[in-house]
Amino acid sequence: MADNTAWERLVQVGAGPGRMGRAGRIAGAVVGVYLLICLVMSWWWDYEPDNFSVRESAMENAEQHSRPLVIGYVATATVIRVAETLLERRGGYLSNDVFPPGIWMDNVPNWEFGVLTQLRDMARAYRIDFSRSQSQSTEDVDLAEAEGKFFFDNASWAFPQTESEYRDGIRLFERYLERLADSNRPDAQFYARADNLQQWLQGVETRLGSLSQRLSASVGKRQLNIDLAGDAAALQSTDVPRDQEYKTPWLQIDDVFYEARGQTWALIHLLRAMEEDFGDVLDKKNARVSLQQIIRELEPTQQTIWSPFILNGDGLGLLANHSLVMASYISRANAAITDLRSLLTQG
Repeated sequence: MADNTAWERLVQVGAGPGRMGRAGRIAGAVVGVYLLICLVMSWWWDYEPDNFSVRESAMENAEQHSRPLVIGYVATATVIRVAETLLERRGGYLSNDVFPPGIWMDNVPNWEFGVLTQLRDMARAYRIDFSRSQSQSTEDVDLAEAEGKFFFDNASWAFPQTESEYRDGIRLFERYLERLADSNRPDAQFYARADNLQQWLQGVETRLGSLSQRLSASVGKRQLNIDLAGDAAALQSTDVPRDQEYKTPWLQIDDVFYEARGQTWALIHLLRAMEEDFGDVLDKKNARVSLQQIIRELEPTQQTIWSPFILNGDGLGLLANHSLVMASYISRANAAITDLRSLLTQG
C-alpha cells in the first residue's frame, strides 16, 4: 500500500512539468498567431489613398443635399473630403494608436500629420481670409470653432479622442457649407479674391520651403547664415555661426519623407479646388496655367515607391536618395508658387 502511494506521488510530480510545457506551447502559439495577425494588419493598413476628382466629389455632395454649386463650394467640400479621408482611410486614424500594430507603424502617422498640417493651414485661412470681406469684418462662428478642433492634439487616444475632435471640425465645416449654399443665409460667405488666394499661397510657400530644406538635409549640407541678408539695419536676438551644417537625423529621414507625401497629397487636391473657385480671378490675371503648373510639379510626389525602404544614398552615389528626389519636386513647385503670387499681386 505504501509502495502504491509513493508511485502515485512520483507520477503526479512527473506530470507537473508536462502540463507546464503544454501551457507554454499553447501560449507561444497564441503569441505567434497574434504577431502574424498584426503583421498582416500592418501590411493592409500601410496604405495611402488615391487621388480623387475635387469637382466630381463636390458635385456629388451638392446633389446629395440638393444644393447649388456656389463660389467656394468646391474648396469647402474638398476640405471636408480630405479630412474624412484622414479619419476613414483603410485602417482608420493611426497617429493615436497605443496597441499593435498601429503603435509599431510610423510611416502612416507621419503621412497623417502631413495631411493634418495642410488642413490646419486651410482652416486658419478660412477663418482669417476666405470667409471675411475685410479686416474689420467678424469671423464666421463655425469656422472659428472648427479651426480649434483641427488644432487639437493629434495623438490623444482618450478623454477626448483625437478622432472625435476632428469629426467635430468636419461637422462645423459642413454647417458652414450648408449656410454657404443657402441664398437665405447671407451670413456665410466665401470671397474669391486675388489677395485671399495670394495670402494662402504665401503660407503654402513657407511650408514647402521648410519641407524642401528638411528633405535636402538628409545627406547633410553646409549653409551660410543669410537670415539678415538684404537689410543692413536688421537685428536678431542671438548670434549664430556664419557657417553651419544641417543634417536630418538618420532615424527621422523616412518620417520627413512620408510627412512630405501627406502634405503634397492634400495640397494637390486643395490647389485643384482653388482652380475651380478662383477660376475667374486666375483667368483675369492670366494665371490659371501657373496654378496648373504647380499641380503638375507636385503630382510626381505621389508616384508608387517600389523600394521597401526609403533609401538615403549620396547625391551622386550608387544608391538613390528618395529624400533628394522629393525635395526636387517640392522645390520646383515652390518656385512656381512664387511666380504665381507675383502674378496675383499685379494689377
